Amino acid sequence: MQRQIFTEEHDAFRETVRTFLTKEVLPHYEQWEKDGIVSREAWLAAGRQGLLGLAVPEEYGGGGNADFRYGAVLAEEFTRAGAPGLALGLHNDVIGPYLTGLGTDEQKRRWLPGFCSGETITAIAMTEPGAGSDLQGIRTTAEDKGDHWLLNGSKTFISNGILADLVVVVAKTTPEGGAKGLSLIVVERGAEGFERGRNLDKIGQKSQDTAELFFNDVRVPKENLLGERDGAFIHLMTNLAQERMGIAVAGIAAAEHLLEITTRYVKEREAFGRPLSKLQHIRFEIAEMATECAVTRAFLDRCIVDHSDGTLDAVHASMAKWWATELQKRVADRCLQLHGGYGYMSEYPVAKAFTDGRIQTIYGGTTEIMKEIIGRSLLA
Repeated sequence: MQRQIFTEEHDAFRETVRTFLTKEVLPHYEQWEKDGIVSREAWLAAGRQGLLGLAVPEEYGGGGNADFRYGAVLAEEFTRAGAPGLALGLHNDVIGPYLTGLGTDEQKRRWLPGFCSGETITAIAMTEPGAGSDLQGIRTTAEDKGDHWLLNGSKTFISNGILADLVVVVAKTTPEGGAKGLSLIVVERGAEGFERGRNLDKIGQKSQDTAELFFNDVRVPKENLLGERDGAFIHLMTNLAQERMGIAVAGIAAAEHLLEITTRYVKEREAFGRPLSKLQHIRFEIAEMATECAVTRAFLDRCIVDHSDGTLDAVHASMAKWWATELQKRVADRCLQLHGGYGYMSEYPVAKAFTDGRIQTIYGGTTEIMKEIIGRSLLA
């Protein structure tokens, strides 16, 4: 089915992204995977190409265009290229809205130009060793000391954790307030007492630096409070829909790309003297995946348009995230199976997609949390 949600401007942007991937990412990606981290030069190159801060006002060096379809194009093309390690979506679609939507004029002048140029790489630190989706379990504290916050605690599984120059930390500012006693505190590189642990060894997305962060009596200036004191819960709930949409967009793009790869493979690979595609079971597998992808694509494209228009709610974003990522997981498993032994070899794209994509149903809110959000909305 012909997609109808993009304009000529979006198509031109897609070509820009593909050129960037070809020149600045893919030639270096194997080395980044070995190193466990991408080059800072790649971030600077993305800034020069105008791929950072798409929705940031032009006065701060951004693109000045809040149309989510541009973010969707980025997510789709990076997914098809098999290059999730350079986490532009996290930077643009997850952290960007916090800085532009909650930042004071002074904070925007201080942080956004570097955000857009690639000189300032960002991360958000929410998850802790004992707290993931349950915000009430957060134990990191930020104590009001009059002229500064005193930050103590630890975070884990933090994407961009090694490279980040600016970390938005979710911390308790009113301990007795539970989830509604949390605030967003911005910690900058070099702050005394702010330490990074090891670059975590994951089963996939090897080039995406994911780290433990430690805060030991870190003195954070009072002007680094982002948004309202004790307002983090509302701030997080407001912005999580876009994060989940970005993950969902990558999910359906991955499933479609795996289907393309596998369709070509079964036409070329022979068994019992004829191509695999001549076997009824194989045709049924391809037919099922193609239909699931087509139906999911129709729903996701509607969600993309609605989100770009500002009308997508948290429930439908949760539906999109749950369905698209679970489809991605199923398609990756089935496509690997259809590749046989070759699918288990790391040099085959299907194997890498299998391990890289497994996190999709976990981060940004697990599938189980998505179902809970949807269920509560229907049965409240």
